[in-house]
Amino acid sequence: MAIYLHDKGLVKQLLGGDERAFDRFFEENFARLYRFALARLSDDPDAAREVAQITLTRAIRKLHTYRAESALFTWLCAICRNETSDWLRKQCRYHEHVVLTEDFPEVQAAVDSYHAPEEDQPDRQYQRVEALRLIQVALDRLPAKYGNVLEWKYIEGRSVKEISARLHIGHEATQSLLARAKRAFGDVYSSIINAMNERAHGLVKS
Repeated sequence: MAIYLHDKGLVKQLLGGDERAFDRFFEENFARLYRFALARLSDDPDAAREVAQITLTRAIRKLHTYRAESALFTWLCAICRNETSDWLRKQCRYHEHVVLTEDFPEVQAAVDSYHAPEEDQPDRQYQRVEALRLIQVALDRLPAKYGNVLEWKYIEGRSVKEISARLHIGHEATQSLLARAKRAFGDVYSSIINAMNERAHGLVKS
């Protein structure tokens, strides 16, 4: 297992109260987290700025839990993803996570239905929001490394080569990781759908 020594050293400085390390930490990560959040918040700059600030504040409080088993920014992105989900829930808004639709026919069908005019088919709007919510829930339940590679590949449009460089692993290892992440997404998404169907069936019977 790779240990990110540079990041580990920075976190040690932060925990030691090094002011210059704090300045570097915020300078290096705020803009990147802002862009990360912006892509998930319908290009709302105010919301992205707020979520990025909350993420860094939360991260400072949790620095003692960082084990340097992933890059520091990857660790921050996992926190940012959770904070984004919390913000969206509070605002009753859902960002369009169109991920892996080619692998899951039920997701593809939901995405295809989005093009129907909402004013003509009001029920489509509910279906759209609900489908996006379920996709987001599935993504957020994945381990951080799976969520990251899926979002890099399918939302940011990164190539396998670029992802390999980010993770400092080989091309085949990256493809294997993506394959495992897609399977994990499929399992989680299916379990959510099944649980909802069972609940709905139970309500009908009662």
